[in-house]
Amino acid sequence: MGKYSTLLVLGLLTSTTAFSSEPPASQDTTFHKFRIGGYGEMLATFKDYGLNRYYGGNGNTKKHHNDISIPRFVLSGDYKISNKWILGAEIEFEAGGTGSAYELEVGQGSENGEYEQEAEKGGEVAIEQFHITHLITPEFNIRAGHMIIPVGLTNTHHEPINFFTAARPEGATVLLPCTWHETGIEVFGAFGKGYASFDYEAMITAGLNPNGFNIYNWVKGGRQGFFETDNFSAPAYTARLNWTGVPGLRIGASVFFNPNAGKNADKLVTYDDLDDINIFIYSFDAQYVNRYVTARANFLSGSMTETVGIASKNRTYSSKSPYSRVGPIGKRVLDYSLELGLNVKSFFPSVKNFPSIYPFVHYNYYNPLEKVESGMIADKRCQVSMWSAGLNWKPVPGLIVKADYTTRQIGTAKIFGTSDFNSENEFRLGLAYTLWFNGK
Repeated sequence: MGKYSTLLVLGLLTSTTAFSSEPPASQDTTFHKFRIGGYGEMLATFKDYGLNRYYGGNGNTKKHHNDISIPRFVLSGDYKISNKWILGAEIEFEAGGTGSAYELEVGQGSENGEYEQEAEKGGEVAIEQFHITHLITPEFNIRAGHMIIPVGLTNTHHEPINFFTAARPEGATVLLPCTWHETGIEVFGAFGKGYASFDYEAMITAGLNPNGFNIYNWVKGGRQGFFETDNFSAPAYTARLNWTGVPGLRIGASVFFNPNAGKNADKLVTYDDLDDINIFIYSFDAQYVNRYVTARANFLSGSMTETVGIASKNRTYSSKSPYSRVGPIGKRVLDYSLELGLNVKSFFPSVKNFPSIYPFVHYNYYNPLEKVESGMIADKRCQVSMWSAGLNWKPVPGLIVKADYTTRQIGTAKIFGTSDFNSENEFRLGLAYTLWFNGK
């Protein structure tokens, strides 16, 4: 394998491509000219709770109901323009695939206006990735375009082969955009060998828009994309470093910093009378895989300035806007998770055609209101401590059948214990795949 073929495997299997973690050994991760693939998920959920945790004083009502969905269907492709220039693209069809578009009607020279919604049906069709990569050396390469923001374990490794639960780990999808993708420029590479093996990413991208910040989802709604262009007046800076010096072990750390994010507002003067709105997020994560076990851990925390002012401004939105007007907003948020899966097949090496089954347990704590500004009241129902336990069955490489039972304890940070609010319990069945369909 030549130098650039080796680097291609390194560069295109990092967090900015379709399959961001090690694919099954039977899949070919190299290609001569192009490859086409993707991933998808189907999910059925059987619940014992209602639709609104925040209505009434006891949390969610006890109301049995079920739902079924296709959370996402993603098509991915890579094309070698030459050995040094690579085109990568990924398009996501989410929750049915029909999106909503908004226009902000603003008169000439005016900063006021109303939102107009052109459609309100179904899910979303979005370009998740579209970038050109220039390969230079193993240690330093450049990529420009629309890319994944590699903050936290779930965003960085978001394909369904990279988590045991039937749905994506919940905390990461509540607090942050997931999958989080923005337009900008990135440098990446790898250096060292043996115990000193590292790879890194550093990028400048479009930042967050405080118009979308709210009590329940912190900065998740702040990802731009409602309009044809994104504001770039206050870009964001992201960096990630992974250590892979021990076989089977990967330890990563990431940081995200968006200074003066108020400049990214739809209406440019919205937050002008506030001090700078600064968002800082950091995370640590790890994965260890051997023939017997797979273990993953993630810790993520974030902080924001001017949360009182943001909440006050956001309450004045037009009712036609695509944003929530509910406050307060967390000054600090917290999310951490642990999961452990056991490869049953590895204990029966002499049994022919023994099924590839992974029983697992998963714990997740998250709170979008872990800390609020003085004078603001944190709703304890935003605090969630949840357990999942279940099975993964892998009938063939790249295809997974998932089942789990999940229970959420609301308003408590205790791993075991009781709460003043009703628990939320559900049984979930999932079918997912991550595959390359064709390559040359």
